[in-house]
Amino acid sequence: MLGRTGKTAISRRRLLAGGAALGLLPSCPAIAQSSEPLRIGFLTVKTGPLAAGGKQQEEGAALFLKERNGTIVGRKVELITQDTSGNPALAKSKTQELVELHKVPVMIGPLATNEALAIDGYVRDTKVPLITTTSAATVDLKSHAVNPWVLHAFGTAPQVTYPLGDYAAKSLGFKRMTIVAEDFTYGHEGAGGFQLAFEAAGGKIVQKLWPPLNAMDYVPYLAQIKRDVDAIYMGFAGANPLRFLKQFSEVGLKIAVLGNTTSADEGILKLMGDEAVGMYSAGWYAAGLETGDNKQFVAGINADFKHDPGFYTAGPYTALLIIEEALKTTGGRTDDAALFLKAMHDVRLSHGPIGPVRLDEYATPVLDIYIRKVARRDGKLTNTILKTYPQVSQFWTYDPATFVTQPVFSRDFPPSKYLE
Repeated sequence: MLGRTGKTAISRRRLLAGGAALGLLPSCPAIAQSSEPLRIGFLTVKTGPLAAGGKQQEEGAALFLKERNGTIVGRKVELITQDTSGNPALAKSKTQELVELHKVPVMIGPLATNEALAIDGYVRDTKVPLITTTSAATVDLKSHAVNPWVLHAFGTAPQVTYPLGDYAAKSLGFKRMTIVAEDFTYGHEGAGGFQLAFEAAGGKIVQKLWPPLNAMDYVPYLAQIKRDVDAIYMGFAGANPLRFLKQFSEVGLKIAVLGNTTSADEGILKLMGDEAVGMYSAGWYAAGLETGDNKQFVAGINADFKHDPGFYTAGPYTALLIIEEALKTTGGRTDDAALFLKAMHDVRLSHGPIGPVRLDEYATPVLDIYIRKVARRDGKLTNTILKTYPQVSQFWTYDPATFVTQPVFSRDFPPSKYLE
């Protein structure tokens, strides 16, 4: 009917229906942001002794974006890469640049754990989320409150060595072992996890040797290894596994070798010779993982970069997967920081090269750990999968509340009960 003004009157029912329909449409801020580029800060290493790992990280990120034509949930990605040179102080200044100059809503990286520790306070203060792409440090949990703005694409150093220690005792039947690990946090943590699980399963660590991180000559340490042990655990990173195994072979030792994930990572494995054949290790990732997603990942890296991916390659790829899944939940929005952060914490990855991943209450992944053995296949060294420990948490079989009250891993913890 016509009202007194001559305009068509709208019934209350039609007005409410129209309002409901409008409510289904995206808000103006959402529409505006969905058309904006998505800036992601990427802290990695382009120069210095860790640059090889940084190159692998860049390859993982490049493949992820190539597969999606440079977009995530409809938003064009601007990946702003910063070279930290593996230096904690530089990592902090580059993080400040990403946040204050480039205004990124999220960051991935850095490569080294000590860099992540150096920027933790700044990330906490600015509340710009960071997804780390290398192993987290359990020392974080024991020294200060958990930072909700720091999430981890990979687990902790002992998270992979707990299963390795368990496997060494229960499946390989080793009774007495020597630990040779680098004398810094990463070396202590991996060795500590191995010792706890190995001894809990009935084994004994009868000797510990701690070469410095910058050691070039391992012969003095190799000469001290007890010749009657069943095996040794080696905990090394960077290029050091290459030097250690070569010198191990040159002195003629014939003892089984087990190592942490970086001891046999594909990035270093391609430089090794027959001295690496038969070495056991554990990790969150292996190029030989027989899943459809990983086969596609390996094929992509092979095609673009002519070599197999490794631990460092899978890190940024997985971090970007977490961001992608979170943005699916938020409709591509990052302007609601609280909503975006919660969405990242809630991610449960069922796909990707490293298998299913979910984050625990400390934002550290619960994920499958693979027991690996180096073999030569088609003329190249590869990590073959012997066993999968499904959905391992950073606490292994321990009660989290008790775990975080224990001393940090060190030369002296866990205590040595069986040294000879």
